[in-house]
Amino acid sequence: MMKRWLLIILAALTLSGCGYNDFQRLDEASKSAWSEVLNQYQRRADLVPNIVATVKGEANFEQETLTRVIEARAKATSIQVTPETLNNPEAFNKFQQAQGELSSALSRLMVVAEQYPNLKANQAFRDLRVTLEGTENRIAVARNRYIQTVQEFNVLARSFPTNITAKIFDYEPKPNFSVQNEAQISAPPTVDFGAPKK
Repeated sequence: MMKRWLLIILAALTLSGCGYNDFQRLDEASKSAWSEVLNQYQRRADLVPNIVATVKGEANFEQETLTRVIEARAKATSIQVTPETLNNPEAFNKFQQAQGELSSALSRLMVVAEQYPNLKANQAFRDLRVTLEGTENRIAVARNRYIQTVQEFNVLARSFPTNITAKIFDYEPKPNFSVQNEAQISAPPTVDFGAPKK
């Protein structure tokens, strides 16, 4: 009986000393952070129909730009996200790419909207624009929180001796957000001040 209790205590000390509890804590933290990312993406997706409806009211608005936003939203919301998505790099990248396409389409729509004075003056559109900007900021904060928790989890999964625990309990490193247009971002910006005025 005494040996049995000693083995249980030894096993508990070994598990806590090898990072098992840290894996549990960080796994839960990453799931929580991921839920917040999804909530903010859903908030943005819910704004799109209102933005589209408001923009459609503007005569001669670029139909191609609207179509891209509608298609990007449909694609982004059609991807089924499950807890397994966090451990599947291919599914995670597919989700990230769809959200990136929606971000690009919305950015393009906002740039094009600048060319329509009536739309810029529309109070409903201005309110939606402010709400969208706030949501994009919330997305950035939620993504950063997720990135940090996943980074901690992945460092634990790859560091010695906790990598042994990761192997034993099958804790694979989790996929993380990446910069989609890395080459474009690293290129220096082109500055064109136009032809000098006469």
